[in-house]
This record gives sequence, C-alpha cells and structure tokens, in this order.
Amino acid sequence: MKNHLVAALAYEGLCTFEFGCVTEVFALHRPELQTDWYQFAVCSMTPGNMRAAGCLQIQCEHDLRLLEKADTILIPGWQGVQVPVPQQLIAALQAAAARGARIASICSGVFVLAAAGLLDGKTATTHWRYTGILQQRFPEIRVNENVLYVDEGQIISSAGSAAGIDMLLHLIRKDHGDRIANLVARRMVVSGHRDGGQAQYLPRPVLPDGAGALQTLMRTIRAAPGKPYTLRSMADLAAVSVRTLQRQFTDSTGMSPMVWLTRERIASACELLEETTLPLARIAEHCGFGSEETMRHHFRQSIHCSPSRYRRQFGQANENAGQPIV
Repeated sequence: MKNHLVAALAYEGLCTFEFGCVTEVFALHRPELQTDWYQFAVCSMTPGNMRAAGCLQIQCEHDLRLLEKADTILIPGWQGVQVPVPQQLIAALQAAAARGARIASICSGVFVLAAAGLLDGKTATTHWRYTGILQQRFPEIRVNENVLYVDEGQIISSAGSAAGIDMLLHLIRKDHGDRIANLVARRMVVSGHRDGGQAQYLPRPVLPDGAGALQTLMRTIRAAPGKPYTLRSMADLAAVSVRTLQRQFTDSTGMSPMVWLTRERIASACELLEETTLPLARIAEHCGFGSEETMRHHFRQSIHCSPSRYRRQFGQANENAGQPIV
C-alpha cells in the first residue's frame, strides 16, 4: 500500500458532507497507525475556486490529469441527479478504469459512474431517494436500494451520506485489515463495521388525514404490536371485510396487512433495542414475534442485520433502560 494515491473529485456545488467524509478518512496523517498511509489529493475539471454546499468556497490545484496516476478515485456526490456529466470527466474515468484504478462513489456520485458506463451489468446502490431514478435512466444496472454499499471489486458504490463512511472504512479494511479499519473508526467515533448488506432504512408508512378506520387500526397495532393479530382480527378492528382490508392496505401502503404488521413489529423492536437493555427474549415477546429465533429471522430478512448487532451499533440505553414496558 506504499504510495497509494487517493484522488477525490471536486466540482461546482460540491456536496460538503460527502467530501468531508472522504477527507476525514484519507487526508489526515495517522502516525499512530504505524503503517504506510494513503497519499491524498483533490482534482476538478476546472481548477480554481469553486462553491460548495453551505456557502463555502474551496480552491483546487489539480485538474483531471491527477486521475491518470490515482490508485483510488472517489466521487463524493454530484451536482444533481439530473445534471449531465461532462464528456471530459467520463473519458478520464473510463481511462482510469481501463488501467485498473479503483473507483468509488458516495450517494449521487453513482450517477457519474453510471454515465461513464462503469456500472453496466453490475450491481450498484445510492441514496434510497434516487434508486428509482437510477434504475429508470440506466436499466442495464442492477440497482439495490436495500444496502449501505455494494462492492463489485473495482467499482464500489454507497448509499446516502453517512453510508459513505461505512464504504470508506470498508476500503481501508480491504487494504489494511480489520485492526487498522477499527482504529480509524474509533478515532472518528463511529461504528467499526456495518455490513454493506444492511438495509438503509425500514419504511413505516404514514397515512394521510382522512384514512379513517385504517389509520385507527394502525395506531392500535403500533400501541400493542405483541397481540396475536390475524387478517380476520385486523379486519374486525377496522370494521371491514378481509378483502376490503387487503385492498385498502395495498392501495395505501403498497404492501399486504401481514407484511405491514411484520415491519411494524421490527420497527418496534428496533426502538427497544436502541433505547433499552431489555433481554432479546422480552423484546421478541413484547413485539409479537414469539421467540428470539423468529425475531432474528425477520431482522435478517428485512434489514440484513441481527438484533444483537443492531443493538451494538445503535443502542443508546437511557436512564430508563431495563425498566418494565408499560
């Protein structure tokens, strides 16, 4: 890894957070690691002063010729998902890929990789808000909206903003191993390892005003997710037939009543894992899973993470942790 050059792309309207993540991970000197750390530089299509998000200005000294010698190239977001990528940048990235450079994107930066054809026939991800647009504009890409990052070997893409940190630590882990990656994560005060396959988020549909009985049913279940609900009992609570319940759920949430119920139970379990130190068996019972094994199964199916790992990563047990659930 000696003399490994990491080049970050700057551009007009630079995404400040994503760029900050890149510089925090790769630009700082880290003598405490006692290893050959990366060289870091920033380039742009037009060197000079550029605006960045947050009313900031940055000055870039290098042009795209820097990419000719970069070992790793990072695209920290882009000007906008509808903003065309200049041919000059496309050609530079294609040439870098052809000689074997590793190229990675954060959030909307994936649209730059896609425009350059570097993701054709590959799997990629981006912020969940943009996955539909990415798939529509580039149907030759296999878009996965339910992960934090996708490593295709030479080309890596990550989801929105903070997921970029997970991807950058993943790159360090590949280059330097777990120990170094964990030391960097510790210095940054972030989780040492979130699997790339972990879901970006778990949707919890909120119905518009006027949804009436269905909205009332959802509030009832959210208040007591552990009860043994069935389609019939849910329909009775909503005072409709089973067929009507199924149709209304599909029309309003895009999912069946039982799929929605499982997601609500997972969301409820996540809240307890974050906020309490209750045993997993107690959480599984309270949320209606019946057993720890069933809860683990649904966690892996939906958010690609075990309950125990979720607690380690997101647990913030407060002064009420471990207290009985009212």
